Amino acid sequence: MIKRWRMQIPLHLMLIPGLVAILIFSYIPMAGVVIAFQKFVPIKGIFGSDWVGLEHFRYMIQLPNFSQIMWNTVFIASMKIVAGIVVPVSIALLLNEVRREAYKRMIQTLVYLPYFLSWVILSGILIDILSPSRGVVNQFIEWLGFDSIFFLGSNDWFPYTLVISNEWKEFGFSTIVYLAALAGINPALYEAALVDGASRWKQTLHISLPGMLPIIVLMATLSIGSILNAGFEQVFNLYGPAVYESGDIIDTFVYRIGLEEAQYGLATAVGLLKSVVSLVLISVSYFLAYRFANYRIF
Repeated sequence: MIKRWRMQIPLHLMLIPGLVAILIFSYIPMAGVVIAFQKFVPIKGIFGSDWVGLEHFRYMIQLPNFSQIMWNTVFIASMKIVAGIVVPVSIALLLNEVRREAYKRMIQTLVYLPYFLSWVILSGILIDILSPSRGVVNQFIEWLGFDSIFFLGSNDWFPYTLVISNEWKEFGFSTIVYLAALAGINPALYEAALVDGASRWKQTLHISLPGMLPIIVLMATLSIGSILNAGFEQVFNLYGPAVYESGDIIDTFVYRIGLEEAQYGLATAVGLLKSVVSLVLISVSYFLAYRFANYRIF
């Protein structure tokens, strides 16, 4: 036992830099949540600012547009979670049916490339191709005989534009995760099903999907904790005052009141509320995953 422990010392030492980074950038800054209960003035600091208790939380709930911001966040994030499971799983199943390995790898590379681009770059691309005057998408819509659509300036279209563009960027990574799950399924199961006369659809339904289920449950469980995180980088780079009604989310609201209006206490209170709700949701989702799918993450 002692010999085995000594052999593992180098592995534990390799963890130290990561643990130090997490401590410095994740745990120590958590002390700043006290700003949510203060009328924080930067020049006075945390210890010199006046305490206001729950005043920021009361003011936050009474804001006339706060309920709309909460709805926008949950609505957009929920659609992203659903799309983030359905689309990658479907693409992974389709790619699993491709028999030419070179063709399969080429498609994997193409769908994975957008994942490496930042939203600063992709937002510029989307603004150009979705432009109501010169965008290629609207040119095609007009060619079909319909009126052009202001995707980034219409409250009716903006949330769905966010979901579709986010999925275009992100689904390549998730697809590879699900393909890895498919690769771990015992090939003997498919051979036995083929001998029994099962079609490709039957094999997918009774072998592929059940084999992917643990990973699907894991990804869904982790996603539930992000229900109040609708994607700050994407929204911030694509939205404007014209679509605040349908596109303003908690993170962009915190950015405006915290950095632009210097209401640090209120911004921290909103962020703290979001973190607490996310913690509760991910705890509940973990319990449900264990209770109904008998799947443990930790």
